[in-house]
Amino acid sequence: MGIQVVRGDITTLNVDAIVNAANTSLLGGGGVDGAIHRAAGPELLEACRAIGGCPTGEARITPGFALPARWVIHTVGPVWHGGQGGDEQLASCYRNVFRLVRAHGIRTVAFPSISTGAYRFPVQRAVPIALAEARAALVDNPGLEQVVFVCFDSVVFEAYRSAAGIS
Repeated sequence: MGIQVVRGDITTLNVDAIVNAANTSLLGGGGVDGAIHRAAGPELLEACRAIGGCPTGEARITPGFALPARWVIHTVGPVWHGGQGGDEQLASCYRNVFRLVRAHGIRTVAFPSISTGAYRFPVQRAVPIALAEARAALVDNPGLEQVVFVCFDSVVFEAYRSAAGIS
């Protein structure tokens, strides 16, 4: 199955896990983070409170509660300040998510475009990082069947489709 790029709402996908582009508190926020918290219900906030936060570049896992997905993997992407600083932190987000995917036997996982919204990471710079890490994870983890990139808007959708070679 490999890599798929879709436009839509990540909270509605029937996959084993969805990834939340969270903030360091894990207590909800705007964008995809807020949408996931609303769709999962108040139990997600309680589970995140119990974790106690997540540093940039790392990932934590909770149940999906009211979501179709069994799991939510929360990762904190870098805030873009220009220059070279964030590339490795962004790659680390993906690598740490994929470590949890392997550890929990997750076969299908859906990602938003991490850091490209409120954190202003340039889409054209973020997409190749995301795709490279997804391709490596599919090779390294034979149990992983599908990685879905869920794009909220057409600009991000076209950037992923073009970079992934999907027409």
